[in-house]
Amino acid sequence: MTENTTTPTGNFITAIIEADLAANKNDGKVATRFPPEPNGYLHLGHAKSICLNFGVARTYSGTCNLRFDDTNPTKEDVEYVDAIMEDVRWLGFDWEERLHYASDYFEQLYEFALQLIRSGKAYVDDLNADEIREHRGTLTEPGKESPWRERSIEENMDLFTRMRAGEFEDGSRVLRAKIDMAHPNLIMRDPTLYRIRKASHHRTGDKWCIYPMYDFTHCLSDSIEGITHSLCTLEFENNRALYDWVLDNVEAPCHPQQIEFARLNLSYTVLSKRKLIQLVDEGHVSGWDDPRMPTICGIRRRGFTPEALRNFCDRIGLAKRDSVVDVALLEFSVREDLNKRAPRVMGVLRPLKVVIENYPEGQVDELEAINNPEDPDAGKRKVPFSREIYIERDDFMENPPKKFFRLGPGREVRLRYAFFVTCTDVIKDEKTGEVVELRCTYDPATRGGDAPDGRKVKATLHWVSAAHAVEAEVRLYDRLFDKPNPDEKVEGKTYKDFINPEALEILKGCKLEPCLAHVEPGYFCQFERLGYFCVDSRDSAPGALVFNRTVTLRDAWAKLQKKGK
Repeated sequence: MTENTTTPTGNFITAIIEADLAANKNDGKVATRFPPEPNGYLHLGHAKSICLNFGVARTYSGTCNLRFDDTNPTKEDVEYVDAIMEDVRWLGFDWEERLHYASDYFEQLYEFALQLIRSGKAYVDDLNADEIREHRGTLTEPGKESPWRERSIEENMDLFTRMRAGEFEDGSRVLRAKIDMAHPNLIMRDPTLYRIRKASHHRTGDKWCIYPMYDFTHCLSDSIEGITHSLCTLEFENNRALYDWVLDNVEAPCHPQQIEFARLNLSYTVLSKRKLIQLVDEGHVSGWDDPRMPTICGIRRRGFTPEALRNFCDRIGLAKRDSVVDVALLEFSVREDLNKRAPRVMGVLRPLKVVIENYPEGQVDELEAINNPEDPDAGKRKVPFSREIYIERDDFMENPPKKFFRLGPGREVRLRYAFFVTCTDVIKDEKTGEVVELRCTYDPATRGGDAPDGRKVKATLHWVSAAHAVEAEVRLYDRLFDKPNPDEKVEGKTYKDFINPEALEILKGCKLEPCLAHVEPGYFCQFERLGYFCVDSRDSAPGALVFNRTVTLRDAWAKLQKKGK
């Protein structure tokens, strides 16, 4: 969990905002923005920022812009733009008409750069990237000034306009701020403001061949849009000095306040975009929307709900120091939300056939089942029961241990919503010895699941009528990594060495209640005793259902088994 940073008014960010409102700073307005780069898909860390920025705007009757930081044409794609907008909408937020792109401001940013050159605060440098890095110095040693640092204003103006005109090759020149090569903050040692990049942009085409750097673009975009509070994660704390320097040295419309908060770090998860790209490109997952991925599109496909994710972000709060949140809290938030809303159905994932020998052949009973005990308005449904049913293979043991209370030879159990049954015989494959069928008897007096004579059983099993079952593929998803901190440095290993080989198990031939025959992609439910599941949005089709496990239920027997290993 994060450290406790709550205040009487909420958290340290809302405390700042409320103080500003009380002082009528920014004319009493609150304006935030969510500024993703369109070079990948959003992940759970972005969800925290989305909820914060849009949530603050909503709380204080302000506005929140969606702005794409599209200043690197070699890595950006309209595919990412569309996906990001879909993710933000899915989370429940709306930017209304306030959709912006940093590329909207390229001409204005260029003019701001000219202002810095005219005031002697920016210069064109001929050092290449490696040379600039060598000249920067270290935390204990000052940097070394570029030989081209003292070019005249006229020469810098000429070179910069020629950079824009495309006269120079990529990497041959950059525009740098002239600040202080001995500054204790390395970011302030004459940072690069513009670089030459002859690449077509997804919005501006080939109009530009120079592109502004993030630190120059971001603060000015905030100012142009009238942002009051620029909320960002802690890795930008050192960049705040440059954010303020740029705004203080040009004729900016306003000066937003940058405030940093701790990014989201989750156990058993990596949230580095670079590493997520590697997982996709190297085939460790099936794509950005693989349900094992911590991307928003991935968890959406897995069956997470936006309500659960928003509640999770509320729970973890905001901190000023980085820490790790247990992924179990996210899973709890999902369970808590689905428990209230998900219909209950019965599904048998590893079917074992049961023949109830004293049940009349051809007879079908319509039994009444509760759709959701947590929702009084959910109503009831009819479930068909017949002579042949399926139960979970794990619910039978031929030689059960002491604490196994499910079905075994001579044992009586309750079938959910149905009858008491007793196992009378076990049919095995003659060659392998595998149990392939059970023979049972039932007590017709126990219809509905209770015995009129008051006798008790210690287990209730779910089941599906064989004659009415819908067949489906079920994918059992688990955590992608089997190590709490996959980013932890271990000699000779990388985070990829901790990929969980059991993060996906595919089960075919699963048997489900007939009420699921025509459910649509995205439909979610609870398979009783097994967990929460949803219909896969990509691979499922009519007549070929695919269900994804969203999150497990707690299971006492599974815990006992695990302890016994």
